[in-house]
Amino acid sequence: MRAVVQRVSSAKVTVDGNVTGEIGRGILLLLGISKDDSTATADYILEKVINLRIFDDFAGQMNLSLLEADCGMLVVSQFTLYGDTRRGRRPSYIQAAAPDDAKPLYDYFVMRAAEKVNPLATGKFQAMMDVELVNDGPVTIILDSEKTI
Repeated sequence: MRAVVQRVSSAKVTVDGNVTGEIGRGILLLLGISKDDSTATADYILEKVINLRIFDDFAGQMNLSLLEADCGMLVVSQFTLYGDTRRGRRPSYIQAAAPDDAKPLYDYFVMRAAEKVNPLATGKFQAMMDVELVNDGPVTIILDSEKTI
């Protein structure tokens, strides 16, 4: 599983002109699911994301997690995070999970996140989405479940 974590002042997703998810201060999470991922992988990434100390404390130091800062999260599925560009000019998505395999894992991730994060918003799985954000900092962290060592 790959995740791009962006600290935002605000973010929203629009599908066909309708807002499907919107948050104020928090994290915009772009989430890519590989064909090798499992619920254990989803739990690992979720715990990493919500406990990353990327929010400022009263002294202006990045010492607070999403939970401690009482912020929201907007989760957007993005299979293109598994685009392999090592050969040629067209990305290969062979490592990305097929939609029928990725959707249940994406839904699981969102369900588990909803148990811990409020507000939680999402995009629409497998839809063409317009994502707007005001990146705060900017602070952007990349997580990859295969790089745990």
